[in-house]
Amino acid sequence: MKRDAALQPYFSEAAAWDADRVAQQRRVTRLSLWVAGAGWVCAVVCGVALMLLMPLKRVDPFVIRVDNTSGIVDVVPVYAGQANVSEAVTRYFLAHYVSVCERFSYATAESDYEECGAFHNAARNQQWYAKWNRSNPSSPLNVYKDGTTLRAEVSAVRTWRRCAM
Repeated sequence: MKRDAALQPYFSEAAAWDADRVAQQRRVTRLSLWVAGAGWVCAVVCGVALMLLMPLKRVDPFVIRVDNTSGIVDVVPVYAGQANVSEAVTRYFLAHYVSVCERFSYATAESDYEECGAFHNAARNQQWYAKWNRSNPSSPLNVYKDGTTLRAEVSAVRTWRRCAM
């Protein structure tokens, strides 16, 4: 087969065009790999930055108090757990304990049982379980299964103080 001299410039131009397309494809591929790598590096750096900044994010709630008579504004200090529990708080918890543990409504029986059990120690919880067990005939679940509800009202909480004699 004999090559035509007139077609030789056409073939060399076609080969150069093809080589140029292959080189362009390689450049685009290399550029896209660099862009993808830079995206991954940015994502990793952002993730590390978030992990390092997370301990700095915290919410400090505060209460602002305004005096009704003078209009003086101050910030209530945060309770640090060092002060004694006031008598009013103790009375509230005693009244709450009595009302939760002594009332009965079938709709709230389970939540009242669990809340009252949270106030007890392990030995008292065993007695509490024995009292509420369905196999116990005097269990509130058996005695009041007809829909009866009991309500406990605390009218006063008295504190007893020991006197040194």
